[in-house]
Parts: sequence; structure tokens; C-alpha cells
Amino acid sequence: MLWATAGAVTLGFLVALECAARHYGLPGPITHQAREVFFTPASGPLLYGGLALTMVVLTWRQRLLAASVAVAVDVVFALVRWRAGADMEFGNGALWVVLGCAVVAVTRRSGRERVLLLKGVGLGLLLVAGHKTGDTWLLITSKTRPTVLDQYVATADHALGNPSWLVGRIVEATQPISGHALHLVYGQLPLAAAVVGLYQLRHVADEGRFPRHHMVRTFLAIGLLGPAVYMIFPVVGPVFAYGAEGGSWVAADLWPGTLPPVGVPHSMPFDAVTPRNCMPSLHTAWATTLFVHTRKGSRPMRWAGAFWLVATLVATLGFGYHYGADLVAGVVFALTVEATMRALARGWDRSATLLVAHGTAVFALLLVSYRFLPRQMAGHPWLSGPLLLLVAASVVHAYVRTTRGWAPKPVPAPRPEPQPTEPRPELV
Repeated sequence: MLWATAGAVTLGFLVALECAARHYGLPGPITHQAREVFFTPASGPLLYGGLALTMVVLTWRQRLLAASVAVAVDVVFALVRWRAGADMEFGNGALWVVLGCAVVAVTRRSGRERVLLLKGVGLGLLLVAGHKTGDTWLLITSKTRPTVLDQYVATADHALGNPSWLVGRIVEATQPISGHALHLVYGQLPLAAAVVGLYQLRHVADEGRFPRHHMVRTFLAIGLLGPAVYMIFPVVGPVFAYGAEGGSWVAADLWPGTLPPVGVPHSMPFDAVTPRNCMPSLHTAWATTLFVHTRKGSRPMRWAGAFWLVATLVATLGFGYHYGADLVAGVVFALTVEATMRALARGWDRSATLLVAHGTAVFALLLVSYRFLPRQMAGHPWLSGPLLLLVAASVVHAYVRTTRGWAPKPVPAPRPEPQPTEPRPELV
């Protein structure tokens, strides 16, 4: 019943987004997903990441068969596209195999095996649908929010030393090497999430069930909740509001060469195309989640999680997609959502309520301060900057302390009781 309810809610949400996109004359997430069955996919690696998540419920023989069928279908599509002179892209085969698994689950499986296979299919499709949903959300933000609050965030960012301007200059000075490397990390974050998810779910087929909590759940929750904040706090980012990418809508062409002045901030009109997707930085939130979930993995997995977090932070700032204030809010947002998902998996108690309430309060405080106190923050950077980092660090500390308390305590093995010794016979 729980999985059926979650599926119904997800389907209803996708239908609502599809209707909203159609209202603006553009296809929504369901249409985009359906087109990729036959037409050129937008992201082949993401589709194969979804297939890999589906295959965690299969045996090794079934995984080999599924991967072989996916590759064979993609080869056929590639030959057809080559003959037609169309764009060469892969991924249709992966989607075909995932949908085929759903058909097999309904027609050839029963009981627990059917449920497990359908869960695997749903997980794979949700990873892809989450990406399509995000694209539709961004379209809605650009159409429904004609003004943006970049001047408020840019002013508040003086408290942090304008990190986007600093890192932007460094990336600009080290082009093209830094640009290519950071774009690869920034663009393939969903694929990295699929890899970590596979690592966490590698024993599902043997155990016959999914773990109570894994990273993909938090990833999807962040993608669902984050865009709602975009609607409340629309921001386009320094490369658009203060850079050449903004065209005639820029407040001033300053990024990354000249720091923005500290004046009286006000909302500014912007085009109906650029997404208002900065506050909070969801790339930072996802990279933070990736980092958290790799802490209990192998050493290479831990290093990979740390690298992806650092590289994502550098990319978001260096490309001018986010202000430093966005990143601080993104970390708090990620840990609050992660704490909520963990609490839902283990059961709510007082510690979970306090942790989620703490993170929610700090996140709301950050948004309020960015909106109503930016000039005061810019005027006293040596006070407001450390204070911003301190309140964010309080959420990190509370999360680490609380989740350590949730970890199961090792039970010491019982000490063997001494065996009574038989009395030695007396010598006569």
C-alpha cells in the first residue's frame, strides 16, 4: 500500500507538471520521457544509470542479458540514425530494457519477485523522470517569476567575500583545462549519484529487499522540494544578472572582473527564458548528499565523494551559476532533507524532530536575512560572514551528532562461562 500510494502521488505530480508545461506551449516530463523510447535521447548516460539501478534486483545472468539487449538495441538505433543523417546519441536501448522489465514483472512474475522487480523499475525510471521534472520546473520558474532578487543576494554575498567573483577569475585564468574538467563534473552529477546508489544497493538481489534508506531517495526528494524554493526566492545567478550571458537584462556587466557595488538592492525584471534556479544551489545540495553517503564506503568511494563535492562547489562558483550565499543555503537544505528521509526510514523520535526543526529554522533564517538584511550584512562583513558560516556549521554539527546516535550500537559478544573442572583423583 505504501509503494502504491507513493506511485500514485508521483504520477499525479508528473501529470500536474505536464499540464503546467502544456499551458506554456511546451512538452512536459511525461512527453519528454515518452519521446526517448524512439527519438534521440537527451542524456544517454542518465538512461544507462537508470538501467543500472533497475538491474540491482536482477541476478548476474539477468544483468548480463539486460545489458547485452540494451547495447544491441542502441547499435540498431545508431545504424538507423547514421543512415538518416540524424544526431548520434545512445540510451534508447537502456529505456527499452527498463520498460521490458516492467512487462516481465507484470506478466511473468508473481508475489515477492514481482514487487521487487517493479521497485527496481520504478527506481530506474524515477532517476530519469527526476531529471525531466527538474527541466519542467525551471521552465515554470522562468515563466511565472518576471522579476529576480539577484541584487539582494549579491549584496549579502559581500559578507562572504564575493566568492563567485574570486573563483570566476581563477577559472577564467586557467581555461580551457579547468573549464572542460569542471563541466564534466557539473554535468554528470546524476550519473555519479547512480554509481553511489549502485554501491549502496549492490546486495539487493541477494537479500531480496531494498535497504530502508539510500541516497537515491534523498536525491529525488531534493529535486522535488528544491524548485518550490525557487518560486519563493527567484535568482538567476551572477553570470546572468552581472555577466555577459544576461544580455540586455543585466544590472551591470561586472562578473567576474569587477565586484558589484553595495547600494540599495531591489528586485529587477528579467527575461522569460533564464531559469530562476539559484536559491538554494541544488547542485551543492546533491553533491553534499553524495559526500554524506560515501562516508561509510570504501576508501576510493570516500575520496570520490569528497572530490565531487569540492569540484561541484568550484564549478558552481567559477561558472557564475551561483553566489556563495546559495551554496551555504544548499548545504543546510541538503542536510535537513537527508535528516528527514533518515527519520522517515527509522521512525520519528525527539532527536529527529529537533534536528529537522533546527535545519528548517536555519534555512528560513538564511532566506530572510538575504532578503531583508543584505545591506547590514555587506556593511559588517567581519561579523555577518562568520555568523553565516557558524549557523550553517551548527546544522552540520547537529546532523553528525544526531545521526551518530542513531547508528546501531555494537553488542559485545557474551563471554564464555568457565567450565567446571572435574576433581583430580587422589593418589594413594
